Amino acid sequence: MPNRARITPRKQASQERSKATVSAILRATARVLIRDGYDRASTNKIAAQAGVSVGSLYQYFPSKEALVTALAEEHAEEMGQLLRAEAPALFSQPLERAVARVVRLMVEAHALHPQLHKVLAEEVPRFRGQGTGRSVEEEMVRLARAVIEARRHELSVIDRRASAREQEESLDLAAFVVVTLIESLTHGATLHRQDLLGERFVREVTRVVMGYLAPRR
Repeated sequence: MPNRARITPRKQASQERSKATVSAILRATARVLIRDGYDRASTNKIAAQAGVSVGSLYQYFPSKEALVTALAEEHAEEMGQLLRAEAPALFSQPLERAVARVVRLMVEAHALHPQLHKVLAEEVPRFRGQGTGRSVEEEMVRLARAVIEARRHELSVIDRRASAREQEESLDLAAFVVVTLIESLTHGATLHRQDLLGERFVREVTRVVMGYLAPRR
């Protein structure tokens, strides 16, 4: 597990000039990671790419790990904002259409910066579970649970004869399974088969999810 002192920014940018400097450093970090990969990236290369001194970089970030963590968190938040903006509309749509919309949103979120996403996923595994994307997945699970709960009496995946506690556990499990299915398939296609990420992909993933949820006829 990374040392928290090495991955936590030294100070937060508050003034516009400072914010611009931090933004330039993070954009440079992304370019260097994509060009050189994680292992060959360095604070010297990133500072040069950003057009700042290494000393200026270290005012905000104590290490390469801190830079990559901040960039990953920014990337995850950008994905989260895209998904979050559409959340309210999902409750008013028929279930199959809502699922298809979630799949499309997940594809769009992964397509925001696919090269950066690939580097973070494949070359920086040490940051998994450090708040650099897991929060988005947790938010999606909460949303999926709410959507499923609103339709719980329509779905065979929730046994109406079960106890209240068992039904709550089924809701938790169903939300986790649905989000993990969509995320895993979209993530895998983004990394390895971007040519598949079209409407047929959306239809197939939607079919898999609907088959699992098993709406009652």
